[in-house]
Amino acid sequence: MKKLKAIITKATLIAVASAFAFPSLFTGPAKAFPDGPIEFIIPFGAGGGADIEGRVLAKEMSKFLGVPVVPINKPGAGGAVTYTYVKNSRPDGHTVAWNSTSILTTTNIGNVPFDYNALDHIGRVEFQPMPFAVRADAPWKTLKGFAAACKKSPGTLKVANSSTGSATHLAAIALMNAIGCDAIHLPAGVKRRNATVLSGEADAMIAPLTATVNLVKAKKIRLLALPTEMRNSVMPNVPTAKELGYNAVLDLFRGLSVAKGTALKVKSKLANAMFKAANSKAFTDLAEKKGFTIAPMLVGAFEAYLSQEDAKVVKIMKDAGLYQSKKK
Repeated sequence: MKKLKAIITKATLIAVASAFAFPSLFTGPAKAFPDGPIEFIIPFGAGGGADIEGRVLAKEMSKFLGVPVVPINKPGAGGAVTYTYVKNSRPDGHTVAWNSTSILTTTNIGNVPFDYNALDHIGRVEFQPMPFAVRADAPWKTLKGFAAACKKSPGTLKVANSSTGSATHLAAIALMNAIGCDAIHLPAGVKRRNATVLSGEADAMIAPLTATVNLVKAKKIRLLALPTEMRNSVMPNVPTAKELGYNAVLDLFRGLSVAKGTALKVKSKLANAMFKAANSKAFTDLAEKKGFTIAPMLVGAFEAYLSQEDAKVVKIMKDAGLYQSKKK
């Protein structure tokens, strides 16, 4: 009996050792990626610009990956719900965040206890300016005209944005600081932001370009300036703030992120699909219609870009007393 126990014990030890030395003998060969549907997590609600763009990109990516890429909306706390969900997901590439400038704003305002580097990043897909707009019948025809009116009556003009600490809020702060305007910043919410300007509740707003194109075409609003580096092809007659002598530049970008520790070959496959989807006819047609600039940027360049944009966000937030990073 003792001899039998010794044989069993020895066999068990050999089996355990083999499991660590040769895991494929017990788990089978590593599965090829992707081996099932991919969750494409959108940080904002259905029907908005992020949702519309994300759904088109996800559909095109599925064609190149050979599996369904399923859009799922997880709005809340300026993107914090999405980024926390993806951060805590398995690092296997089957859960992807449709990131944006919100990955910098929500982390630096303290909505989550981590910074943007808590995730791995696949790349950038597009960027777009956030125009400064007024109602079409407003008395200000130019940004300088608005600045002059603001200086005459400081603390009275209201500028609407999506929410406190959002990209639109920070762009508004940067632009108002640049023109010397002591404005009231109105966090109206994504759904109400445009309406506050149209109703007269707010005097102006900062919004993503994609949220303004139809209103401009309908002659309901006027764009006075773009706080970006260059003019936009869809709105070629709208000057940049820099052209007008004001140093205010902050774009809205969108891209993809995954859980930290995702294998390089998985990230490379996602990046390849992202690049092809971004240049597909469906996505380029949407860009032409909405006005965003398709500018794919893969991981190395994107990480440098994120660092640069994060520095801008941190400075604006610190100057405005909004910086509350809780990263550990």
